[in-house]
Amino acid sequence: MNNVVADDLESLVLQERRGGVAFLTLNRPAQYNALSEQMLAALHGTFDALADDASVRVVVLGGAGKAFCAGHDLKQMKANRTTAAD
Repeated sequence: MNNVVADDLESLVLQERRGGVAFLTLNRPAQYNALSEQMLAALHGTFDALADDASVRVVVLGGAGKAFCAGHDLKQMKANRTTAAD
């Protein structure tokens, strides 16, 4: 993965640590934090990293802007439609 892609994924899920608590913030407020393929990849990577960190005891998930999460990014799903998804 190149640095531009890695930086983009990191900006989709913001992370802050306070003691044993990791605060994750979905960061696509203009899209109501809809779960795009990139957002899901960023979340998956972040959760994997946190699972390997014994100092993290709690994960708090939130969303930037007006909404926590609008669900899947339907525009992206419709644009990337496959026969398996139909």
